[in-house]
Amino acid sequence: MPSRLRVIALLTLLVILGGLPQSLPGGSPSNGSLLISAAHAESNIRTKMRNFLNRIRGKTLPDGIVKTNGRIEATQVDVSAKYPGRLADISVDEGDSVTQGQVVGHITSPEYEAQLRAAKANVQRAKDTLAGAEANIAQRNSVLVSAKADFERGKELIDKKIITQQTYDQRRRNYEAADAGVQEATAQRDSAQSAVKTAEAEVERIEAVLKDMVLVAPRTGRVQYLTLRTGEVVAAGGRVMTILDLNDVYMTIFLPAASAGKVEMGGEARIILDPVPQYVVPATVSFVATDAQFTPKTVETADERQKLMFRVKLKVDPQVLKKYASKVKTGVRGLGIVRTDSSVAWPDDLKINLPQ
Repeated sequence: MPSRLRVIALLTLLVILGGLPQSLPGGSPSNGSLLISAAHAESNIRTKMRNFLNRIRGKTLPDGIVKTNGRIEATQVDVSAKYPGRLADISVDEGDSVTQGQVVGHITSPEYEAQLRAAKANVQRAKDTLAGAEANIAQRNSVLVSAKADFERGKELIDKKIITQQTYDQRRRNYEAADAGVQEATAQRDSAQSAVKTAEAEVERIEAVLKDMVLVAPRTGRVQYLTLRTGEVVAAGGRVMTILDLNDVYMTIFLPAASAGKVEMGGEARIILDPVPQYVVPATVSFVATDAQFTPKTVETADERQKLMFRVKLKVDPQVLKKYASKVKTGVRGLGIVRTDSSVAWPDDLKINLPQ
């Protein structure tokens, strides 16, 4: 028996022995009844062990159900810096659980902070210019009102021959110049308003940059590992940490074309993990590759690695993940079992069995 099967068999034996009663009801049993009970228990253990090993070897699986080796994986999400700077602090450590939107670190950048101060000063300067332009409009309007009054009186006086044509023309020119001055001041005011908006937009841009320097968790999960530490320089796009999305945990398996072609998307599946072979975890088929590939080195036998297989993902039930999130560990190996015929019922030893 291979060493892996010996370990699994030993674990199963311990689990079964742990569930045996320590004494018979009704007080101390007689030697004869104790021997009969022990013999009966030993027979049951051997039967269960035989069935379990046969299941592991695939000997007792009915037609329409196939099994293969695989390992548990989870979607990985990187927390990266959008802009360069220096990592000021990290508020989480490897293995910590995080929730979506939680602040996990800060990046500082004196350059952007200085740009923000300059941009705010430009806003104030533009507002001062705007105030001056509005005051200039008020002044030009008063000149225009006076020039217009003189020009309108000049029309009456010229008709009565009280003023000369030269004086009248001068009043008309003064009025036109005053009107042009108001238009020029209005244009200056509009330009100043645009300058204020531009300066304010620059402030908003730099503030957005500084906001992006606050690192937040993009998803709920667990910190897998930290790439950088406090005090290190971070490049634009540099990865700071990787988070495992514990709402998207799956087992990757490889099936030959004859089996992969019969697997239904969304069909039921089962996962049995090597460290806890007594439990049967529910899953669904969430992905079947469209192209065949050589199986990777993680597949146990060289014979299987030489075959072209189709990659299949068995996604663990989200409700199970929610309940047992603290027990989820990636990289754990085990068996992935799928049905190629949905009409075939699951055997008793492959019915869902989870820790209580």
